[in-house]
Amino acid sequence: MPVNLTSPERPELMPVAGLSIGTAVAGIRKANRRDVLIMQLAPGARAAGVFTQNRFCAAPVLVCREHLEASGGGIRALLVNTGCANAGTGELGLANARATCQSVAQALGCGPEQVLPFSTGVILEHLPMDRLQAGIGMAAGAVGQADWLDAAQSIMTTDTLPKAASQRLTAGGHAVTVSGISKGAGMIRPNMATMLGFLATDAAVAQPLLARWVRQIADVSFNRVTVDGDTSTNDSFILIATGAGSLRIEHESDPGATELLAALIATAQRLAQAIVRDGEGATKFITIRVEAARDAAEAAQVAYAVAHSPLVKTAFFASDPNLGRILAAVGYAGVTDLDVDAVDLFLDDVHVATRGGRHPAYREEHGQRVMKNAEITIRVVLGRGAASTTVWTCDLSHDYVSINADYRS
Repeated sequence: MPVNLTSPERPELMPVAGLSIGTAVAGIRKANRRDVLIMQLAPGARAAGVFTQNRFCAAPVLVCREHLEASGGGIRALLVNTGCANAGTGELGLANARATCQSVAQALGCGPEQVLPFSTGVILEHLPMDRLQAGIGMAAGAVGQADWLDAAQSIMTTDTLPKAASQRLTAGGHAVTVSGISKGAGMIRPNMATMLGFLATDAAVAQPLLARWVRQIADVSFNRVTVDGDTSTNDSFILIATGAGSLRIEHESDPGATELLAALIATAQRLAQAIVRDGEGATKFITIRVEAARDAAEAAQVAYAVAHSPLVKTAFFASDPNLGRILAAVGYAGVTDLDVDAVDLFLDDVHVATRGGRHPAYREEHGQRVMKNAEITIRVVLGRGAASTTVWTCDLSHDYVSINADYRS
């Protein structure tokens, strides 16, 4: 069961002017489920993206990078399929990804370089092109008939719930809408992106600023979540500014820019945290806060060492306050000159360790009380500087093994 996460309600998810959605049931891997998504963007819309750094990146990732560069961000459509990742598929995989862009372009009346393709599912398998091409035709014909909840449902794989979020705000005196979706539950340790994430606003944002913002947003949202430490071959996060609203942003100093960026970050963090809350087999949502680090990179290094430790994650699943495992992870994180006597460890409001050992007032029942909660915060104070960061993760349960053992069956 997801940790304090429910399916979004359809009325909560607000349409973004300049973006239309169509979905289809193509039977790519499973019958009777939405598995093809097309988002059509209005002329003048801009897009920017960040993608996986996995060297075995999928064919659609390579094509997305090519098309963003060729179009200068002037994207007119996004295509997503589930059930097959089109990763580890060589030249045929690239040809298939390009062929799907051509099909979308013909259906919607734009150039193939203005289409971004995305795939998610099993690696080392080729796209079933006959079914996918039929699905593209159906989804293109249905553009304008679906909404954000349909879109979120159509990109799910092992997710138990669709992940979507919206908000309306006033920025620079203009009404602005921000909506987005994400998917992912396993193979989650994003590196410049997430499994799949799409965030859109009806504001107009200049392309150079959009390209900076997409990285900035990813670094404080999708790049700060982990389920199992595995970086996918298909990680992609796309930021879209349709320009169909009245707000115009050319520079970060423009009126409304600060408010819009804050809204985009908040929505992205909500979508990223939903991935962790729905992590495969998760029963606990864990916030890891590293403070007083020498720099941000060091803080993240320590936070991820704790977040990726199987011993830490299984202890939290069992509600077992074997908290020395956290100190061990901090110690092997790679901070070679760490002064362990300066480190403090907190579990919610409980001061667990100080001066290189157990805090004099700490009792195991205090730790067990906290670990029974569904949401827990680990706070590590390194005593080395002023930098800090936050990472969100989950526990590691029996169900995680079962889900991944049975993934292809």
